[in-house]
Amino acid sequence: MPDVTDHSEQSAIDFSLLPTLAVGVSSAVRLSPEGEIEFLDLMAAADAISRDIHMVVNMPMVARRLGLGPFPSYDVLELFAFTRPARFCLPTAKGLATALMLPDTECVNLEEEALAIHASAERLLGDLASETYRYRGGALSVASEMARSGWPWGPFAVQMLSPLSQFDKQDGLAVWQGLSEVDDQPPPPPPDDLPVDGEEAKARLRDILGAGAESREGQMRFAATATHAFRPREYADGPNFQLLEAGTGTGKTLGYIAPASVWAEKNEGAVWLSTYTKNLQRQLDQELSKLYPDPKIKNKRAVIRKGRENYACLLNIEETLRAIKARTGAERDRILMGLVVRWARFSRDGDMIGGDFPSWLGAHFGQGRIMGLTDRRGECLFTGCVHYRKCFIEKAARKARQADLVVANHALVMAQAVMRRGDPDLPKRLVFDEGHHLFDAADSSFAAHMTGMEGMDLRRWLRGKEQGSRSRARGLEKRISELVVGDDEAAQLIQHITHAARILPAEGWQNRLFNEEPMGPFEGFLLSVRGHVLTRSEDQHGPHSLEVTPHDPVDGLVDAASTIARELSALTRPMKALAKHLLHKLAEEADEYDAGERGKMESTARSLSLRADQVHSWQLMADSIGSPVPEGFSDWFELERFDGRDRDVGMHRHFIDPTQPLVSDVLAPMHGVLVTSATLRDKAIKLPKEQSGEPTDTAPPTGLDALMPTKAEKTEKTDQSARLAPLWRAADMRVGGQHMAVPPKRLSLESPFDYQNQTRIFIVGDVNKNDVAQVAGAYKALMLASGGGALGLFTAISRLKATYHAMAADLESYHIPLYAQHVDPVDVSTLVDIFREDEDACLLGTDAVRDGVDVPGQSLRMLIYDRVPWPRPTIVHRARRAAFGGRDYDEMLTRLKLAQAYGRLIRRSSDRGVFIMLDGATPTRLLSAMPEGVSVERVGIRDAIRLTREFFTP
Repeated sequence: MPDVTDHSEQSAIDFSLLPTLAVGVSSAVRLSPEGEIEFLDLMAAADAISRDIHMVVNMPMVARRLGLGPFPSYDVLELFAFTRPARFCLPTAKGLATALMLPDTECVNLEEEALAIHASAERLLGDLASETYRYRGGALSVASEMARSGWPWGPFAVQMLSPLSQFDKQDGLAVWQGLSEVDDQPPPPPPDDLPVDGEEAKARLRDILGAGAESREGQMRFAATATHAFRPREYADGPNFQLLEAGTGTGKTLGYIAPASVWAEKNEGAVWLSTYTKNLQRQLDQELSKLYPDPKIKNKRAVIRKGRENYACLLNIEETLRAIKARTGAERDRILMGLVVRWARFSRDGDMIGGDFPSWLGAHFGQGRIMGLTDRRGECLFTGCVHYRKCFIEKAARKARQADLVVANHALVMAQAVMRRGDPDLPKRLVFDEGHHLFDAADSSFAAHMTGMEGMDLRRWLRGKEQGSRSRARGLEKRISELVVGDDEAAQLIQHITHAARILPAEGWQNRLFNEEPMGPFEGFLLSVRGHVLTRSEDQHGPHSLEVTPHDPVDGLVDAASTIARELSALTRPMKALAKHLLHKLAEEADEYDAGERGKMESTARSLSLRADQVHSWQLMADSIGSPVPEGFSDWFELERFDGRDRDVGMHRHFIDPTQPLVSDVLAPMHGVLVTSATLRDKAIKLPKEQSGEPTDTAPPTGLDALMPTKAEKTEKTDQSARLAPLWRAADMRVGGQHMAVPPKRLSLESPFDYQNQTRIFIVGDVNKNDVAQVAGAYKALMLASGGGALGLFTAISRLKATYHAMAADLESYHIPLYAQHVDPVDVSTLVDIFREDEDACLLGTDAVRDGVDVPGQSLRMLIYDRVPWPRPTIVHRARRAAFGGRDYDEMLTRLKLAQAYGRLIRRSSDRGVFIMLDGATPTRLLSAMPEGVSVERVGIRDAIRLTREFFTP
């Protein structure tokens, strides 16, 4: 084997000496340097790796399958990340072969995978040596540094790049030197308010689809109807608010892009398109290429905008490079940073979370290291940063101000609305796709968490790096000091804030709480909360998080809460005063600052005000302990655990109905809002046509009564489901329609798919859902009957893991790969991508997988639930259940989950699929979630297997 640490012996390195290993769930294949194939069991494969360094794909995955920790390897994925930075590749042998367009590499077995791994490495090294290599800039200097740090591929990369070194004199580590600067543009004028009519929307839709495209009546109707949100608002009390439910296959994405793009062009203003999942953001990006086929035009007129914490911070990258340069034991960090700077030089927009950064590198080097390179804690120096002119975040924000269409996410839209409340530059037209998630997004955005992690985060934001701290955090004083030079009042307020923030948890607070040695009043409060939780919990030593109500607090907790409330009040006052002072200073001395400095001062003032509101909410929470929970809220104490270890502890406060602040803070100031989804309504009952979804001006019941049965419904005895409120009341409740001063317009469009013939639904009644062996056996047999292409959904992670380990090896023997969330060291989005690309693969996951799946075609032809996905019985859910109708509320949420899951099966008119519930106790009343006319068969597992096989047999 070559000595990969000896950088001086480059000419002696011979790629042909490297063996290759492909590892499956139960066996492995080794390709020797002489080209011989050897079949191994996992123990023999682990022994081979201990003796020689092999070429592999996805070392963390291989290590898990072999039961090993991280081991030295020539991971071809890392070579791909270096050689083709910011390019997409699935972290599998087949994914590599596909990305490199290698011929004859189907990878249907481990032997073919081993050959593909070898061929992929050969192709990538050949790329580095090619005269036409397009990613040469800075590559040699980075490869040299990575080789010195012990990267196995380093000497090979240097050897391939060196002959053409005259074409690359750049310092690749100083990535900021090769990036373009921010393109300054004058602020756009306020948009006009010209309407979009239905004919304009349909004409634009036809232009997007192009000549010869299939005409879909539902899509045309959707586009024409959606124009209500793109007309001048009818009332000053609220926006033109529209709910459009569009069944799968309607084409709603282009249906709203059409009127949105017309409005943006006519009025020279931006429309924000908000999604919930990363998958739909990517889909929207693809659809916008149909609107703007020229990439240069698209780059200017359509922008993907995410929160600051998604983007790489160039200053964090520079400081990390400096910190690890001479530090011993930081070799893996230096290798990671080599791959990061390679990516940053060629990235489309610097998005590390869901963008073109290889998400699988998190498993290779640690997700925490990567997250630490983003602007995660809001510590941006703005104009005080040496990289401000080249900042990824600034570029994205400025492009968004000039764009026609901005693709965002629900969390960012809500955060912007709160932080920039009253800002005239905020968009006035919003489209919320995946509208069924608005309730959950608002629940996260408007909740208050007075916990150790949140407190430590605020301390870092205010005080910055402290003595003995490992943090790089830049405190408030460092961020704004150059803007308040000579301002004694500001300096004094900053000093007060810094001093008052000492009461917040500092690094190491978890250990101090565990040892019952708290430092300061906040940690003392957390210790009392932890004691309360452990005293009131029945499973003190279990692996799961614990939550209890704050009622009847244990001795000492009220006193600790009273103390911290006083301290928090002392912190809130100077924070609010400084925010007010900065805005006043900006108004009085506007001419003294350039555009960047004004932006920095405004942003700092907003952030201070928002953080002060956060501290004030903590104060109110602490003051309320020992008293009844305020009306409209749900409070609880929680000890958060991960893999059985305490991770966080504190007090939580959520709105029982989070759409109240959603409406007041986000929706009410808008001029036009469109909310759309395939599953907005709860199809609990069949209603006459006039109630089933045509646009109406009749206002629904308001407040928390929106879901409660009416008097007439209460007297109906013939059908249990008739006790539920009409279909649209559930939609209104989930998106805030019942709180709007102006009632929404509503329309539901049915899916064009023939679900009766394209799908089958089976409820299996003879599998014991509490017996892992029976559940795993049923999953395996059903997946074999479909030939793969199955998504298995679980309501508990423990059952998911047990089922995976009981069946993975058997499926592999039939050449059906099985992947699993919480088992495979791969993020959810990448797991779904792998599942999508391999028609015969199967995937196990939880709700996070269900929400992120968009897999048309054969790759998803079966969906299996292990049991009815009832809501998790948390404290906040109990409060909502009491407010929103008891059992009816539970059943509504469950029906919506089932409808969303079933909707994943059929994405095209040619798709066919089977939906199976392995829970014989599934209530019939839940099955109204399925499309009308689709029959549901209650069968035994043998019949389910037979009927599935027959359904998929041509």
